[in-house]
Parts: sequence; C-alpha cells; structure tokens
Amino acid sequence: MNTKRALLVGGALVLALPMAACSSSKPEAAGGGSGSASSAAGPAPIASATTVTAPEKAKKNYNIQFLQGVAGDQFYITMQCGAQDEASTLGVTVKTQGAQKFDPTLQKPILDSIVAGKPDALLVAPTDVSAMQQPLQRAAAAGIKVVLVDTTVNDPSFAVSGIASDNEGGGKAAFDAIKKLNPGGGKVMIVGVDPGISTTDARAKGFEEAVKADSKFQYVGVQYSHNDPATASQLVGAQLQKDPDLVGIFAANLFAAEGSATGVKQAGKSGQVKIVGFDAGPNQIAALKEGTVQALVAQQPGQIGAYGVDQAVAALDGGQTTTKVQTGFTVITKDNLDGEGGQAAYKSSC
Repeated sequence: MNTKRALLVGGALVLALPMAACSSSKPEAAGGGSGSASSAAGPAPIASATTVTAPEKAKKNYNIQFLQGVAGDQFYITMQCGAQDEASTLGVTVKTQGAQKFDPTLQKPILDSIVAGKPDALLVAPTDVSAMQQPLQRAAAAGIKVVLVDTTVNDPSFAVSGIASDNEGGGKAAFDAIKKLNPGGGKVMIVGVDPGISTTDARAKGFEEAVKADSKFQYVGVQYSHNDPATASQLVGAQLQKDPDLVGIFAANLFAAEGSATGVKQAGKSGQVKIVGFDAGPNQIAALKEGTVQALVAQQPGQIGAYGVDQAVAALDGGQTTTKVQTGFTVITKDNLDGEGGQAAYKSSC
C-alpha cells in the first residue's frame, strides 16, 4: 500500500451501482463516520482529514506493535500487510498479535503484555468503546504513541491519530445496494456483531437511517452474531421463519456475511433474499461468485495499516500527526471481480 506521500482520502460519498459496475466511494469530509461516541455536551466532532503525508524515512528503527481486533481475520491480515509494507519503506519494525476472538477480556491481557515490553508505538483496534478506554489511556500515559486503527473508544483524545473507514457511509451504501436489488421494497434486517463496537455500530446507524428514510422498506431489526458465522446462520434462519418475506440482509462484517449466506442458502431463499456484506474475505468472494451474496462493501484495510505506521512514525519523530483520518471503500459485485473489485479483496497472508 506504499502508493503515496500525500494521498487524498476524503471527498463526497458516491455510489453508482447498476450491479455490473464497481464504485469506489470516498468518505465525506465531515467527522463522525468512524462511530466514536461523544457526549452532546462535549466538544464538536473533529473533521476528518482529506490528506495524509507520510514521512520520508524514520529517524530510527522504532519498535511498533500492532494489536489486531482478532487474529485470523482477513481484514486484519490485510491491515497487517499494509503496515508491514509501509514499515519496510520507512525503516521501522512492526510486530503483530491478536486474540482468538473479538473480545475485550481477551484483548486486554495482550495489551498489558505489550505495554510491559515498552514499545515505541502501538497500533490497536479496540474491541470495545468502553472496556478498552482506560487500558489504552494507561498505555499512552506510559509514553507509548497510540494510534487507533479501524475501531475507537469513547474518548480517543489520548491517541496521536485515529484511522478508520467511513463506516456510517458504508452502511448507507449497503442499503443503496439492497434498494437497487429490490426496487419494490420489502423487509430488511441487519446481522451485526455485538453492541459497543464503534465500527459496526456506525454501519448499523448508516443503514438504519437510510432504511427509515425510504417508505418502501420495513426495518425488522438487528441480530447480533457475536462474530460467529454459525450463530449468524442460526439467527438468519430464525428470522426467515418469522419473516418469510424478508428481501434483504445487511451483514455488518466478514463473519456475519459468511453466516448470513449459509443461513439463506440452508433456508432455500437464495433467490429471494439479497445479501450485502461488509468486508471482502475469500469466503465472501466465493459467496459472491456463487450468487449467495449479491454485493460486498470492501474497506481499505491495507491503507489503514499503512496510515497507522505513518502516523506512529510522525509522532515518534516529532512531526505533525493527523487527529482523524477516514478511508473510503469499494463496492464489489460479481461482474467486476476481474477488475477493481478483485483488487479490493482481502488477503489471507502477506
């Protein structure tokens, strides 16, 4: 992902999806899309950056740790690849680790171990906006430069930078895709992960607001899969028994999409229920090819990882950092996998 020294990541959200074309959308310049919580009485949201300037070279070989949201997830693997590529360019070292589940009770001990090792900087995807707040504040207080990647916490002011997709815009784009697939309207649902995760909460918000603004569609609610494909499959099966006329599912992350596809297929509803997934791992690409999933909203995890290293090095070198950065996404359909859509698919290894 070392394709820049000053990259444009802002702009207006665009989605042109006649299902035969892939649209690369870019986030709105206004802040708030990352889904971070803020009090109504608190300070105004910080506007997202539109450009990021990478350092030419680090002043020394810094020790940078990357704590993933969950190990083995192609989204975080792709982020790791982007971070490692950028680290090689800048002359620093990145080491990656993560828990086996997206769970703050599992992430915190790993964080504590990292902090005890006194790295120069930490790239971290917090697994809960509240539970990881104080542990990460303590890491920053210990002198570690903390960069939040993908997810955030309630008060990210201790971090040198926060880098994430325009998740709320991605949720709206997912509804636009379902709308084009079901122009007559109907019942739609969300298969989420767990409440309290900044990114998926923001995706759900964007989707829900878009559904409620269209009188042709009826929102039947969100079901939480706890990042488990088998649970997502069971939830979808149960929902289809309750609402056999369901026409659309927005699966808010990679595992939710995988499980939703299985649930729809097992219920014999593949032709009726249109699924738009968020993320684009190998299993999701396979489902897209099979026609079980009709569209995927792919993030740019490699770019997020590269930006994270850029911001960590800038902070360590005493340079200028960017408080908030939003990256765009690509909508992938079956018809564009040989082009831009295929290039946006996530990696299983670096």
